[in-house]
Amino acid sequence: MATASHAVEIPLPATEVWDFVSNMEKWATLVPGYREHEIINDRQSTWTFAGNVGVLKKTVKVQIDIIDWIEPTKITFNLIGLTDKFTGNGYFEATALEAEKTEMVGFLEVNAGGLVAPVLNPVFKAVLPKATTMLTERVANKIRLVQV
Repeated sequence: MATASHAVEIPLPATEVWDFVSNMEKWATLVPGYREHEIINDRQSTWTFAGNVGVLKKTVKVQIDIIDWIEPTKITFNLIGLTDKFTGNGYFEATALEAEKTEMVGFLEVNAGGLVAPVLNPVFKAVLPKATTMLTERVANKIRLVQV
């Protein structure tokens, strides 16, 4: 199992951070390796990513299920690999530090299963910290731009 989190301060109220992260449509394209996504309903979508695993190029399709919206602080979701056997979860959490300053934490956890687990879990451990940092920073930067 691989886990990673990244925190960033955003000079905006927590409600403005919530307005952005509570809607997957607003941040789906910011995920590293993003290719496309399809919204199935307000709690479920499928996303397609592409990336490199060593010397191989790999396309992965994932189902994202929103588990909880805790307004105005946290959105939690589960991941299920549709093209590869893995599961995971993640969240964005906003904590008001001041009236106009919010800490946002992005968290991801991924665990490969089946016969590919011995190969995929070390890959996840290697790439997840960078991907989580990149996604959290991209979301924070987009929130800053949208709210200016």
